[in-house]
Formats: sequence, C-alpha cells, structure tokens
Amino acid sequence: MIIDSHHHFWDRSLSQFDYSWQENAELEKICHSFLPEHLKPQIDAAGVDKTIFVQTQHNLLENDWVLDLAKSHDWIAGIVGWVDLASPDCEAQVERLNEEAKFVGVRHVVQDEADDNFILRDDILRGLKVLEKYGVPYDLLFYVKHLKHAATLAQTFPHLKLVINHLAKPQIKNRQWEGWIENFKLAAQYPNVWCKLSGLATEADWETWKPDDFKIYVDAALEHFGVGRCMFGSDWPVCNLAGTYQEVFDAMTQCIGGVSEPEREKMLGLNAAEFYSLSL
Repeated sequence: MIIDSHHHFWDRSLSQFDYSWQENAELEKICHSFLPEHLKPQIDAAGVDKTIFVQTQHNLLENDWVLDLAKSHDWIAGIVGWVDLASPDCEAQVERLNEEAKFVGVRHVVQDEADDNFILRDDILRGLKVLEKYGVPYDLLFYVKHLKHAATLAQTFPHLKLVINHLAKPQIKNRQWEGWIENFKLAAQYPNVWCKLSGLATEADWETWKPDDFKIYVDAALEHFGVGRCMFGSDWPVCNLAGTYQEVFDAMTQCIGGVSEPEREKMLGLNAAEFYSLSL
C-alpha cells in the first residue's frame, strides 16, 4: 500500500479560514481551491492508495471541515490537525479530537512564528506534554534555523513521536548543506524523531530542478534516520509551484531507487501507517 503522508486541502470560498498568505504573484498557481475531487485523479494516476491531510490553519474549525471530508472519501486515511498548544483548553481539545478515528496528529506552523524559539516556550511545552500523554504525534514544520530544537524536544518528550516536515526545508536551490546537516544528524540520534521526504521541489529551482538535486538530502535522511523512519509526502498542492503530483512522486521514487523492495514499501507507505497508527 502506498500512502502520501503529507498533503493539504483548502477552499477559498470559506470565509472562516485565512488564505491570505497565497495572495501574491509568486503563488498564483495555488491561489484557488484544492479539494478531494482535484487530488483523487492524481493519486490514482500515481498509484497512491491512501493519504494524510496536514493542517494549514490555526483554527479548530479546519479539523471539523476535513474530518467531514474524510467521512465521504475513504482514501483520506488520517488528519493531522491543529490544537492550541498554548491554551488551558489544550487537553480538552485533544480529548475531543481523539474521539475521531481519523484524527492522527497535530501540527502548528512554527516556521511563521516571529519568535524562533516559539516551540520552546513554557506554554507550548505544556501543550506538547499533553500530546505525549495522549500518544498524539506532532509534525515539526521548521526552517533550518529551527532544526536545532528537534533534538531538544525529542529529549524532553521521549515518548512523543515527532516527524520533521520537508527535511526542515534545506535551501536546495543554493545547495545548502552546512548549518542543516549538523542538526539533522543530531535529531536523527533520537528514535522518536522521524522525517518526511516531502516538499523538496519547492526548495529547489522551480523551473529547472531535477531529481538529482534532491539526492544528497534524501541519501542523508536514509543514512541517518534509516529506511524505517522516513516517509514519502507530496506536499500537494504546494508542490504545484514547482511540478505536478506525478513529477514529485516520480522524483522521490527515483531518489530511493537503490533500496530493496521491502525498504521501498516501508518508505512509501508502511512507515506512515506505523507512525500515525492508521486504521487501514
């Protein structure tokens, strides 16, 4: 079974959500609605069986909206939603979501926070402790400058499953390596930290990238995390800025082409199912 561990939906007709971040000329390709009926033909063409939605809003209403979508699209296997980690109501929010079989994790858009140490604030750490208590995985949306915090969190919460989104967005276009690899290797030393092989095309040159541009980063993930803690994600529809769903899927399968078939099955599906405890 092939599982896309990371994609989004948004509906720009819904006034309760804030999609203003899309409204600039550079992001014109993704400045419209992307819904299940737009994704399904693409996963079918790529041979992807199941998917995991990942939050885009700091808004509890998005959880309910996507959980409703998942009820009518059984191929949506899981929802990584949002809770207010800083809120005194965080535990109540987690308890409510835990009643939903397809609620499988939490994310916050840490990369957009003005405070580079946001994730280490006392109130946020209390919220992460709640996630650890309830066995809810947490997605780390970091830039390279935040990556040093992954090891700190892993050590602080040894029973909290953490997954680094998009390899923490190394600047592939500029061949960035130093400043990224050191903290990436450090995070990998902790067995509760995993990583998503996702979002790489949009960190490369959108017009001229090729799969070989990702190879050293993917190889580093395989070397330090091992095939048992890496999972494929498309980052659709954000990936459309740089390539189609099929192009991104093909690039990733090319990058991991040297592994055995059982190892390929792990990275393209089984690892995501294990990390998020999917009910398949």
